[in-house]
Amino acid sequence: MTYWIKINYERNEYIVNLDCVSAFVSAPNGRITFWLPDSGTAIVINHQTNPEGYYKVLNYIKELSEHSLTASWLKIAYDRSDYIIDLSRITSFCCSLGRLKFWLPDSSIPIVIHKQNDPDSYQKLLNYIEGRTGHSFCFLPTQKLSNELAEEAGGEEIS
Repeated sequence: MTYWIKINYERNEYIVNLDCVSAFVSAPNGRITFWLPDSGTAIVINHQTNPEGYYKVLNYIKELSEHSLTASWLKIAYDRSDYIIDLSRITSFCCSLGRLKFWLPDSSIPIVIHKQNDPDSYQKLLNYIEGRTGHSFCFLPTQKLSNELAEEAGGEEIS
């Protein structure tokens, strides 16, 4: 079932299928941002300027959070806002220096998750990547090689 809404934004009327939106951002000031599918256009709404559209999107996000934050949806606190992201729409991931990075679809915004800053989201993202792609990430090659050499020599793994 699709979830179509009609909203006014910057003197334009939009009819949007929220089921096709890949990420929502809820800022502390009550602003909600999402990107129109296949266009990269950001829609930023709040309850003062567009109360009807705001509450439709807010209700959709609440419903999504209560029922769908399972396999592919991830909710993270990032950059002083709450992000709800459909990971199934992410097409590339990067791991560097213990950080996981991906880009929101329909925008050019990078999301960087640090293991030390957000270990729960980091682990959920790692599990998702491994389950979805069959590839693992963020193992230091020198550490892994040292462990393999130690095992061959009959020694213990290095932690």
